[in-house]
Amino acid sequence: MRTNIKMSNFKFLAIVAFLGLFLQSCSSDDDSNSLNAPIITDFEYGEGNDHSTEQYVYKGSDIHLEAKIDAEAIVKSISLSIHAHDLEIGEDEVDWDFEKVYTDEKYLAINPTFHEHVDVPTNIPAGEYHIELVVTDEEGNSTEIEGHIDVKDPITLGEMSIDASVARGNDFHTEFMINAVNGIHSVSVDVHAHGLTLKDGEEEWDFEKEYLEKYHEKTEVEFHEHIDVPATAPAGEYHITFIIEDEEGITKEYETHIDITE
Repeated sequence: MRTNIKMSNFKFLAIVAFLGLFLQSCSSDDDSNSLNAPIITDFEYGEGNDHSTEQYVYKGSDIHLEAKIDAEAIVKSISLSIHAHDLEIGEDEVDWDFEKVYTDEKYLAINPTFHEHVDVPTNIPAGEYHIELVVTDEEGNSTEIEGHIDVKDPITLGEMSIDASVARGNDFHTEFMINAVNGIHSVSVDVHAHGLTLKDGEEEWDFEKEYLEKYHEKTEVEFHEHIDVPATAPAGEYHITFIIEDEEGITKEYETHIDITE
Protein backbone atom coordinates (compact mmCIF):
# COMPACT_ATOMS: atom_id res chain seq x y z
CA MET A 1 0.00 0.00 0.00
CA ARG A 2 2.85 2.35 0.93
CA THR A 3 4.57 1.47 -2.34
CA ASN A 4 1.55 2.60 -4.37
CA ILE A 5 1.40 5.91 -2.49
CA LYS A 6 5.10 6.51 -3.10
CA MET A 7 4.68 5.73 -6.79
CA SER A 8 1.75 8.14 -7.07
CA ASN A 9 3.77 10.93 -5.42
CA PHE A 10 6.66 10.23 -7.74
CA LYS A 11 4.42 10.40 -10.83
CA PHE A 12 2.88 13.68 -9.60
CA LEU A 13 6.28 15.27 -9.03
CA ALA A 14 7.45 14.06 -12.44
CA ILE A 15 4.45 15.63 -14.15
CA VAL A 16 4.98 18.92 -12.30
CA ALA A 17 8.66 18.94 -13.29
CA PHE A 18 7.78 18.20 -16.93
CA LEU A 19 5.22 20.99 -17.05
CA GLY A 20 7.74 23.40 -15.54
CA LEU A 21 10.34 22.54 -18.17
CA PHE A 22 7.71 22.81 -20.93
CA LEU A 23 6.52 26.22 -19.79
CA GLN A 24 10.11 27.44 -19.42
CA SER A 25 10.86 26.19 -22.92
CA CYS A 26 7.80 28.04 -24.32
CA SER A 27 8.82 31.20 -22.50
CA SER A 28 12.33 30.94 -23.95
CA ASP A 29 10.86 30.43 -27.41
CA ASP A 30 8.68 33.52 -26.96
CA ASP A 31 11.67 35.57 -25.88
CA SER A 32 13.75 34.42 -28.81
CA ASN A 33 10.91 35.20 -31.27
CA SER A 34 10.33 38.82 -30.07
CA LEU A 35 11.11 41.31 -32.86
CA ASN A 36 12.90 44.61 -32.57
CA ALA A 37 11.18 47.95 -33.19
CA PRO A 38 11.53 49.55 -36.65
CA ILE A 39 14.57 51.69 -37.37
CA ILE A 40 14.17 54.95 -39.37
CA THR A 41 17.19 56.15 -41.35
CA ASP A 42 18.02 58.70 -44.06
CA PHE A 43 15.14 60.98 -43.04
CA GLU A 44 15.17 63.94 -45.44
CA TYR A 45 12.76 66.74 -46.31
CA GLY A 46 12.68 70.01 -48.22
CA GLU A 47 11.00 71.79 -51.10
CA GLY A 48 9.20 69.31 -53.30
CA ASN A 49 9.65 70.71 -56.79
CA ASP A 50 13.29 69.56 -56.95
CA HIS A 51 13.31 67.03 -54.07
CA SER A 52 15.53 69.39 -52.12
CA THR A 53 17.08 68.33 -48.82
CA GLU A 54 17.49 71.96 -47.75
CA GLN A 55 15.22 72.21 -44.72
CA TYR A 56 12.99 75.04 -45.87
CA VAL A 57 9.95 75.39 -48.10
CA TYR A 58 7.89 78.26 -49.51
CA LYS A 59 4.21 78.80 -48.82
CA GLY A 60 2.11 77.57 -51.73
CA SER A 61 4.60 74.84 -52.70
CA ASP A 62 4.96 71.34 -51.23
CA ILE A 63 7.27 69.48 -48.85
CA HIS A 64 9.13 66.41 -50.09
CA LEU A 65 9.64 63.82 -47.34
CA GLU A 66 11.55 60.55 -47.57
CA ALA A 67 12.88 57.96 -45.11
CA LYS A 68 14.15 54.38 -45.14
CA ILE A 69 12.50 52.01 -42.69
CA ASP A 70 14.23 48.83 -41.45
CA ALA A 71 11.48 46.69 -39.94
CA GLU A 72 11.73 43.10 -38.71
CA ALA A 73 7.94 42.88 -38.52
CA ILE A 74 5.48 44.11 -41.15
CA VAL A 75 4.73 47.82 -40.82
CA LYS A 76 1.18 48.54 -39.70
CA SER A 77 1.06 52.34 -40.09
CA ILE A 78 3.17 55.47 -40.62
CA SER A 79 2.01 58.70 -38.97
CA LEU A 80 3.14 62.17 -40.03
CA SER A 81 2.58 65.38 -38.09
CA ILE A 82 3.60 68.95 -39.04
CA HIS A 83 2.82 71.82 -36.68
CA ALA A 84 4.18 75.05 -35.24
CA HIS A 85 4.30 76.63 -31.80
CA ASP A 86 3.56 80.26 -30.93
CA LEU A 87 3.81 81.72 -34.44
CA GLU A 88 2.06 85.07 -34.79
CA ILE A 89 -0.96 84.70 -37.08
CA GLY A 90 -1.32 87.69 -39.38
CA GLU A 91 -4.42 89.10 -41.02
CA ASP A 92 -6.01 86.58 -43.43
CA GLU A 93 -3.74 83.83 -42.06
CA VAL A 94 -4.76 80.60 -40.30
CA ASP A 95 -3.02 78.18 -37.95
CA TRP A 96 -1.79 75.05 -39.76
CA ASP A 97 -1.57 71.59 -38.20
CA PHE A 98 -1.06 68.68 -40.60
CA GLU A 99 -1.72 65.13 -39.41
CA LYS A 100 -2.09 62.00 -41.53
CA VAL A 101 -1.81 58.25 -40.97
CA TYR A 102 -0.52 56.35 -44.00
CA THR A 103 -1.71 52.76 -44.40
CA ASP A 104 -1.08 52.43 -48.14
CA GLU A 105 -0.32 48.91 -49.32
CA LYS A 106 3.19 49.94 -50.37
CA TYR A 107 3.99 50.77 -46.73
CA LEU A 108 2.46 47.62 -45.16
CA ALA A 109 5.62 45.61 -45.71
CA ILE A 110 9.01 44.82 -44.27
CA ASN A 111 11.61 47.53 -44.97
CA PRO A 112 9.44 49.99 -46.96
CA THR A 113 10.66 53.42 -48.12
CA PHE A 114 8.45 56.33 -47.05
CA HIS A 115 8.06 58.97 -49.79
CA GLU A 116 5.34 61.62 -49.76
CA HIS A 117 4.66 65.23 -50.79
CA VAL A 118 2.60 67.51 -48.53
CA ASP A 119 1.04 70.71 -49.88
CA VAL A 120 1.86 73.85 -47.90
CA PRO A 121 -1.05 76.34 -47.73
CA THR A 122 -0.52 79.92 -48.89
CA ASN A 123 -2.38 81.48 -45.94
CA ILE A 124 -0.32 80.23 -42.98
CA PRO A 125 2.27 82.08 -40.87
CA ALA A 126 5.87 81.88 -41.98
CA GLY A 127 8.32 80.41 -39.47
CA GLU A 128 9.65 77.18 -38.00
CA TYR A 129 7.47 74.06 -38.09
CA HIS A 130 8.03 70.78 -36.23
CA ILE A 131 7.90 67.47 -38.15
CA GLU A 132 7.25 64.09 -36.46
CA LEU A 133 7.30 60.71 -38.23
CA VAL A 134 6.13 57.62 -36.29
CA VAL A 135 6.39 54.05 -37.64
CA THR A 136 4.39 51.27 -35.93
CA ASP A 137 4.67 47.57 -36.79
CA GLU A 138 2.17 44.72 -36.39
CA GLU A 139 3.85 43.67 -33.15
CA GLY A 140 2.94 47.02 -31.62
CA ASN A 141 6.49 48.33 -31.65
CA SER A 142 6.89 51.97 -32.70
CA THR A 143 9.74 54.35 -33.48
CA GLU A 144 9.67 58.14 -33.83
CA ILE A 145 11.96 60.57 -35.59
CA GLU A 146 11.60 64.35 -35.70
CA GLY A 147 13.00 67.51 -37.23
CA HIS A 148 12.20 71.13 -38.15
CA ILE A 149 11.47 72.93 -41.40
CA ASP A 150 11.37 76.67 -42.11
CA VAL A 151 8.29 77.86 -44.01
CA LYS A 152 9.10 81.05 -45.93
CA ASP A 153 7.10 83.70 -47.77
CA PRO A 154 7.52 83.38 -51.56
CA ILE A 155 7.24 87.20 -51.86
CA THR A 156 9.21 89.53 -49.61
CA LEU A 157 9.42 93.31 -49.66
CA GLY A 158 12.42 95.40 -48.73
CA GLU A 159 12.40 98.68 -46.79
CA MET A 160 9.62 100.93 -48.03
CA SER A 161 10.47 104.47 -49.13
CA ILE A 162 7.22 106.41 -49.66
CA ASP A 163 6.60 110.14 -49.28
CA ALA A 164 4.63 110.92 -46.14
CA SER A 165 2.86 113.87 -47.77
CA VAL A 166 2.47 115.59 -51.12
CA ALA A 167 0.89 118.86 -52.28
CA ARG A 168 -1.86 118.31 -54.78
CA GLY A 169 -0.81 119.05 -58.31
CA ASN A 170 2.52 117.30 -57.69
CA ASP A 171 3.63 113.65 -57.63
CA PHE A 172 4.74 111.41 -54.80
CA HIS A 173 7.58 108.90 -54.88
CA THR A 174 7.43 105.17 -54.00
CA GLU A 175 10.42 102.83 -53.88
CA PHE A 176 11.09 99.35 -52.45
CA MET A 177 12.71 96.02 -53.38
CA ILE A 178 10.64 92.99 -54.36
CA ASN A 179 11.92 89.41 -54.14
CA ALA A 180 9.59 86.79 -55.64
CA VAL A 181 10.88 83.22 -56.01
CA ASN A 182 8.13 82.35 -58.51
CA GLY A 183 8.58 85.53 -60.55
CA ILE A 184 6.40 88.65 -60.46
CA HIS A 185 3.18 88.68 -62.44
CA SER A 186 2.13 92.23 -61.61
CA VAL A 187 2.31 95.05 -59.08
CA SER A 188 -0.93 96.93 -58.40
CA VAL A 189 -1.33 100.24 -56.59
CA ASP A 190 -4.61 101.56 -55.17
CA VAL A 191 -4.88 105.07 -53.67
CA HIS A 192 -8.19 106.28 -52.27
CA ALA A 193 -9.77 108.30 -49.47
CA HIS A 194 -12.97 108.02 -47.44
CA GLY A 195 -15.31 110.75 -46.26
CA LEU A 196 -13.44 113.79 -47.54
CA THR A 197 -15.67 116.84 -48.11
CA LEU A 198 -15.41 118.28 -51.62
CA LYS A 199 -14.89 122.03 -51.93
CA ASP A 200 -15.64 124.15 -54.96
CA GLY A 201 -13.51 123.09 -57.91
CA GLU A 202 -12.47 119.78 -56.29
CA GLU A 203 -13.15 116.30 -57.65
CA GLU A 204 -13.01 112.96 -55.86
CA TRP A 205 -9.78 111.14 -56.72
CA ASP A 206 -9.17 107.39 -56.75
CA PHE A 207 -6.02 106.00 -58.33
CA GLU A 208 -5.72 102.39 -59.51
CA LYS A 209 -2.99 101.02 -61.74
CA GLU A 210 -1.47 97.63 -62.54
CA TYR A 211 2.23 97.75 -63.40
CA LEU A 212 3.44 94.97 -65.70
CA GLU A 213 6.09 95.93 -68.22
CA LYS A 214 9.07 96.67 -65.96
CA TYR A 215 8.35 93.99 -63.35
CA HIS A 216 6.72 91.03 -65.09
CA GLU A 217 8.56 87.70 -64.54
CA LYS A 218 11.35 89.34 -62.53
CA THR A 219 12.41 87.51 -59.35
CA GLU A 220 14.27 90.46 -57.86
CA VAL A 221 13.57 94.05 -58.84
CA GLU A 222 13.24 97.55 -57.41
CA PHE A 223 9.76 99.03 -57.66
CA HIS A 224 10.29 102.73 -58.34
CA GLU A 225 7.38 104.90 -59.47
CA HIS A 226 6.05 108.47 -59.23
CA ILE A 227 2.29 108.94 -58.95
CA ASP A 228 0.72 112.22 -60.05
CA VAL A 229 -1.87 113.81 -57.77
CA PRO A 230 -4.44 115.99 -59.57
CA ALA A 231 -4.65 119.63 -58.53
CA THR A 232 -8.39 119.10 -58.02
CA ALA A 233 -8.01 116.28 -55.50
CA PRO A 234 -9.41 117.14 -52.05
CA ALA A 235 -6.84 117.51 -49.30
CA GLY A 236 -6.73 114.90 -46.55
CA GLU A 237 -5.47 111.44 -45.66
CA TYR A 238 -5.36 108.82 -48.40
CA HIS A 239 -4.99 105.07 -48.04
CA ILE A 240 -2.42 103.29 -50.27
CA THR A 241 -2.41 99.54 -50.97
CA PHE A 242 0.35 97.77 -52.90
CA ILE A 243 -0.49 94.25 -54.14
CA ILE A 244 2.28 92.08 -55.58
CA GLU A 245 1.09 88.94 -57.37
CA ASP A 246 3.51 86.23 -58.43
CA GLU A 247 3.26 83.79 -61.34
CA GLU A 248 1.64 81.18 -59.08
CA GLY A 249 -1.20 83.54 -58.12
CA ILE A 250 0.14 84.15 -54.60
CA THR A 251 -0.21 87.74 -53.42
CA LYS A 252 1.53 89.98 -50.90
CA GLU A 253 -0.02 93.23 -49.70
CA TYR A 254 1.43 96.31 -48.06
CA GLU A 255 -0.72 99.17 -46.75
CA THR A 256 0.21 102.69 -45.74
CA HIS A 257 -1.13 106.29 -45.76
CA ILE A 258 -0.18 109.60 -47.32
CA ASP A 259 -1.38 113.14 -46.61
CA ILE A 260 -2.38 115.25 -49.59
CA THR A 261 -2.11 118.93 -48.79
CA GLU A 262 -3.44 122.04 -50.46
